[in-house]
Amino acid sequence: MIQLERLYAHLAQTPLKAWLDTLPAQLEAKLDKGHGDLARWSAALNALPALTPSQIELRESLTLSADVDSDVRVQLEQALLGLKPWRKGPFHLFDVHVDTEWRSDWKWQRVAKHLDLNGKRVLDVGSGNGYYLWRMLGAGARSVIGVDPNWLFLCQFAAVQKYLPELPAWQLPLTLEELPEKLEGFDTTFSMGVLYHRRSPIDHLIQLKDTLLPGGTLVLETLIVPGDEQQVLVPEDRYAQMRNVWFLPSARALELWLRRAGFSDVRTVDITPTSADEQRSTEWMSFQSLPDFLDPHDRTKTCEGYPAPLRATLIARKP
Repeated sequence: MIQLERLYAHLAQTPLKAWLDTLPAQLEAKLDKGHGDLARWSAALNALPALTPSQIELRESLTLSADVDSDVRVQLEQALLGLKPWRKGPFHLFDVHVDTEWRSDWKWQRVAKHLDLNGKRVLDVGSGNGYYLWRMLGAGARSVIGVDPNWLFLCQFAAVQKYLPELPAWQLPLTLEELPEKLEGFDTTFSMGVLYHRRSPIDHLIQLKDTLLPGGTLVLETLIVPGDEQQVLVPEDRYAQMRNVWFLPSARALELWLRRAGFSDVRTVDITPTSADEQRSTEWMSFQSLPDFLDPHDRTKTCEGYPAPLRATLIARKP
């Protein structure tokens, strides 16, 4: 499921080579423990047909193309449906359109225009199913590693990787906290949609900084609220039906947090409300989604009465 030999060979040639002292045993322990649904998801992966893309598009979309007959297309679609729910995307895989909950391509368009990833070694923290890893390669990254403890997301990544086996992209079933301290091996680290799930957001920012080489770039995307540099929302219980939301700062407060965490050249590059066109239920993610989490009488508020989701992207540099 994880191409460990290629990953280890890659790491050995980078500033991350000391990670090899602990990573193999750590991953072996994770894989041994596994997940209760892993057999079912593995069966879906094994049912994927053998296909070789004749065209690969990662820059403007995530599209793999080839001539595929109808029976193979049905086989591919059924195998991919066996890995529901699909949250980040969309994916266009050999005439199968995986219409994910999130239009993550919209977010990527907002973020990518502010970045130069050419030749960069990239870490994506909370990478989900790895959608952005492929888009980062499309933007010129030298290599990309995602960490996310969710086993279904790992299987979804593996489904796409089956058709792109030679590309330098890897997903690991780890959290940021499980990475070595002072890893300091990446040119760019992304944390998108993670910060508000952390009970200690400043610690999260410092841990992100520790993954970067000196001069490296952090790309931080998170929920915010309007207000000045002292404005922070702490939900009483849930926010948009999510229990694990702890801190929603204003963009100016978040800039202050980043400076306190030791970053420089901090700037907010985008603020965009989340719309029901960007996050919604689909055939590929048929559970409740954003339209169900808003006040039906006032779509500017969540069902709990808080400001509706507003997301900001900030970029900062490690001195």
